[in-house]
Amino acid sequence: MIQTISKTITFDEFVAWYPENSVHKYELHNGVILEMPLGTGDHSEVTGFISGEIHFEIRRLQLPYSIPGDCLLKLSRDEAGYQPDLIVLDKTALANEPRWKKESIITMGSSVRLAVEVVSTNWQDDYLVKVADYERLSIPEYWVVDYAALGGRRFIGNPKQPTISVYQLVDGEYQISQFRGNDIVESLAFPELKLTAEKIFLAGLPN
Repeated sequence: MIQTISKTITFDEFVAWYPENSVHKYELHNGVILEMPLGTGDHSEVTGFISGEIHFEIRRLQLPYSIPGDCLLKLSRDEAGYQPDLIVLDKTALANEPRWKKESIITMGSSVRLAVEVVSTNWQDDYLVKVADYERLSIPEYWVVDYAALGGRRFIGNPKQPTISVYQLVDGEYQISQFRGNDIVESLAFPELKLTAEKIFLAGLPN
């Protein structure tokens, strides 16, 4: 990640600063604006594949969910704001979001059905920082998709192997389940989703 401004700022200052129609994506980490690096082709393939499969499930079951093109999460900490690689919103809850219509900002975890981060070189953020922040915001389900086994061994095992870590909120705390190989990913938001970890991982491999 590239640090763009060293001055510590608030979330609202970050929103006011955010360039309109920017080709780059930015997040606010501990009051510092960071330019997020462009994902690799493999990263984009995995993200797009998951998005397509979930979108199909939403349409198949006619669920009141949507996958927005742009969405900024306002965390409980005023010095943080994230843009997940993929987010699924509950359209029925958006009427209660005070900043959604004008700013595409989500402030309540109850508006989110699923957040997904596809791991890249800044894997510590996905496994450490965002897990805590998403849990604090009460986002009910969070996937960390580590298709290239970049994460630390304490997160994905030794020897390291491609892993999908699914965090689900139970009594206010995340419980983690991990899926590899031919394991079918078990989702709280999409219980009928028949998708193996391997099929997701293969989306990021060259043909």
